[in-house]
Amino acid sequence: MEDRHDQEEIYSQRIKAGKRTYFFDVKATRGQDYYLTITESKRRLRDDDTFSYEKHKIFLYKEDFLKFVDALQDAVDYVREELLTAEEVAELDRPRPAYEEREGGFNPNRADDNF
Repeated sequence: MEDRHDQEEIYSQRIKAGKRTYFFDVKATRGQDYYLTITESKRRLRDDDTFSYEKHKIFLYKEDFLKFVDALQDAVDYVREELLTAEEVAELDRPRPAYEEREGGFNPNRADDNF
């Protein structure tokens, strides 16, 4: 019998952003219905000098993908067009290496890719 974890995990991408890390994971239900989880993980220092991770997760179902992407793009466009200066927009538009080139992409066998 196949491991249930292997059945669910289809795609994963990690984005490091300062003290936060974002995970985009495509998963499938037993009936092969696909959904996306978006997880924000923040590293926190405890009083005893050890670390913990605070996590927040969104489940996004396939029937809502287009609505979500449209709303996200509208929000980003609003910030760019109404709230940022021309210099801030130029900095956002500055060419950067692709994510995989900067971070090495996601490797489920690499210990630092697991949180």
